Amino acid sequence: MDCRLGCGACCIAPSISSSFPLHPNGKQAGERCKQLNTDNLCKLFGKPERPPVCHDFKAAEWVCGTSSLEAITIITDLETCTQ
Repeated sequence: MDCRLGCGACCIAPSISSSFPLHPNGKQAGERCKQLNTDNLCKLFGKPERPPVCHDFKAAEWVCGTSSLEAITIITDLETCTQ
């Protein structure tokens, strides 16, 4: 599955524990990443400053569902289950 451009769910729903630009202490689950632009595209995509967890994430239907809203719901549920 290819990433849905402009979705942004994987940049909002999960927590990120590592430090990265504009998030020196990582980010909380449900917090919009400050690296998302107004089109919900990552400003760090392809750059070495991008957190490894973001680089390693690959879009898959079981995580991304069929819409951005469904992806937010699924990833939020996964975040809750792994706390």
